[in-house]
Amino acid sequence: MALKVELKPHERIIIGACVVTNSDQRARLLIDGDRIPILREKDILTPDTANTPAKLVYLAVQLMYLSPDPMAHHPTYFSLVRDIISAMPSAWPFIEGINNHILNGDLYHALKEAKKLIAHEEQLLESARNLQGQDAATERKSA
Repeated sequence: MALKVELKPHERIIIGACVVTNSDQRARLLIDGDRIPILREKDILTPDTANTPAKLVYLAVQLMYLSPDPMAHHPTYFSLVRDIISAMPSAWPFIEGINNHILNGDLYHALKEAKKLIAHEEQLLESARNLQGQDAATERKSA
C-alpha cells in the first residue's frame, strides 16, 4: 500500500537518500516501496537545530534511520544516551523505548519515541524556568 503525502508549497521531504523540494503549489505524492526512509521537513533536525541533549539523541536516531548502515551511528547514539541519562535520569523510560525500537530494527518508531524524549526535556526545562522565575520574584520581595 502506497503512502500518501501532501506537501505544502516549497516544503521539503527526504525520500531514501534524496531531498525532494516541492514547487510553489501544493502537491500530493503516492510513495510505494519497502522500507524506504521518509522524513517530512517538520521532522528533520540538523546539527544546527539539535541544540539540546534530547534533540542530539533524536538527530543520532534520525541519522540511523536515513543511513544504509545504521550501526555506524551507534557509538554516537550510545555516548549521547549515557550523557543524557546521567544528567536527566527521568529520561530512562524514553531511552528504553528508543533502544527497544532500535534493537527491533524499527527506526521510524524510535524517532517517534525520541520526539517524546524532546517533549519531556522541554517540560523539565520549562519547570526549571518557572522555578527560577519564582526564586527571582521571592528575592525581589525580600530585598
